[in-house]
Amino acid sequence: MAASRRYAMPDPADAIVDEVILREIPRGSRVIDLGCGNGRLLTKLRDNLDCSVLGVELDYQNFTTGLARGLPMLNVDLDENLGDVPDDSFEWAILSETLQEVRHPNKLLTEMMRIARRAIIVVPNFANWKIRLEILKSGRTPVTNEFPYAWYNTPNLHFMSLYDFRDLVDELGLHILKEMPIIGGHAVERAWLANIRAESGFFVVERNEKSATDAK
Repeated sequence: MAASRRYAMPDPADAIVDEVILREIPRGSRVIDLGCGNGRLLTKLRDNLDCSVLGVELDYQNFTTGLARGLPMLNVDLDENLGDVPDDSFEWAILSETLQEVRHPNKLLTEMMRIARRAIIVVPNFANWKIRLEILKSGRTPVTNEFPYAWYNTPNLHFMSLYDFRDLVDELGLHILKEMPIIGGHAVERAWLANIRAESGFFVVERNEKSATDAK
């Protein structure tokens, strides 16, 4: 029997996140969406902001749906094939609710920042207070809107907090330009105790050009 949801948390991959992304990306930008699903967001970027877009999606059904929307798509594994994308091909890379599903998050972030100077990354926050409480109460791995699968069939390979993501960005020599916790289905500019209260985090990350120059 499938595990039932013991409580529901707002889904960060909904219209509110799309709206925030649409506000961040300038009109006419070159944008790649990694793990783009059925191309919902890319369609908005193309139609509303005249962006030049490319989607990357492993799931074949989503891939074909994106093609049916008239989107240029790549059907590749994010852990393996981004090496074919040239350096600085895009101004923006998007990775929404996908980082936790790849085998090597650090390598994917490095590849993202090779092909685009700036990235928008949305990550689920496993340190949310409801998840902490559920673990204390039941002693079980929580099943939520953010993590809707039982532990034995989840596509998520990694569970992170907002602190963990910031640490990884630091280790890679990248810079967080903007951070907005998503709390109660709303992206907020500032929030106290964000690592406890947020269901997920919205980050704008850019390359640290000074560090890259010093390394040469």
